[in-house]
Amino acid sequence: QVQLVESGGGLVQAGGSLRLSCAASGRTFSNYPMGWFRQAPGKEREFVAAIRWSDGNTSYADSAKGRFTISRDNAKNTVYLQMNNLKPEDTAVYYCAAAASLLWSSSPYAYAYWGQGTQVTVSS
Repeated sequence: QVQLVESGGGLVQAGGSLRLSCAASGRTFSNYPMGWFRQAPGKEREFVAAIRWSDGNTSYADSAKGRFTISRDNAKNTVYLQMNNLKPEDTAVYYCAAAASLLWSSSPYAYAYWGQGTQVTVSS
């Protein structure tokens, strides 16, 4: 059974940084993309960033470019999201997800496995 466990969320002031972690277990993820999504109250879940285990190729939402960095540690089966220069509009529950196929996608429907989420709150 696939398990994704996020950690690292919290409360931070605007301009601050947080690093989220996602520990994956239960499947050989190989080339399958891993993604970070977020969902604010009353809003749809939105794509933040994705990475491929095998070669480290990455993809970012426009809102994340230049501020967020996704990375992975294959030995630890862990994906990270380093978030810098955080803004109040980054406040959301952040979810780690594992894709259902090799296809790159920013749609949450392309991801079959999800963590429980971790809250990120940025105060102004």
